[in-house]
Amino acid sequence: MKYFSLIIICLLFSCEKKQDVLLPKSNITIVKDVQDLSPIYIFFETDGKDTIADVNRKSAIISTNWIFNIDKRLPLKVVIPEVMKLQEKKRADSAHKNENAENYYSYADSIGKNLAFVPFTKVYYKTEKPSRENLVVYFRKGKKQVFMANKEIKVSEILQRFYTIKFERVPDLVFFFDKNMTYEEYIQYKILLQKHVTYNLDKLPVEFIN
Repeated sequence: MKYFSLIIICLLFSCEKKQDVLLPKSNITIVKDVQDLSPIYIFFETDGKDTIADVNRKSAIISTNWIFNIDKRLPLKVVIPEVMKLQEKKRADSAHKNENAENYYSYADSIGKNLAFVPFTKVYYKTEKPSRENLVVYFRKGKKQVFMANKEIKVSEILQRFYTIKFERVPDLVFFFDKNMTYEEYIQYKILLQKHVTYNLDKLPVEFIN
């Protein structure tokens, strides 16, 4: 499949079962178009009081760009472990590997009225707390600003804050996300990070989810 149709809600029909993916929305466009792709769906499901990430990757081809269509209602603590498994599968398959193939999160572009994408191919996730040796940027559930080096700042101020601190030894910059925030909130942060912080970095900060 060479072209990704523009939709706000992704529908999958399987065995007469209809499943919807409610995508996050943003008025910022990062990537407008992706070709040569495979869609991956992560649906919102419940089992009693438990929230479950139901993954469908039947159409995923290793050598293509992977588009992750993830329901905005899911908490990070159930989404990221599934994303990590898929990342590792793609990275480990050397036989079919395409160095130019990327991974993207999809979201609804409220300005262009279509789908947009934010890349995360180079991101490495860890489901633990970061070491104190790192310079940690804290992304907290329900907050618009982030916490960095004992100060609350905007996402757009992260690099400025980093370069104004005098270090004896420059630490690694890492991102620490609250595992209980929704995927929708996470994507809002990711879009702002891509716009203001990570767009020209060769090595992206490790992302801790805990």
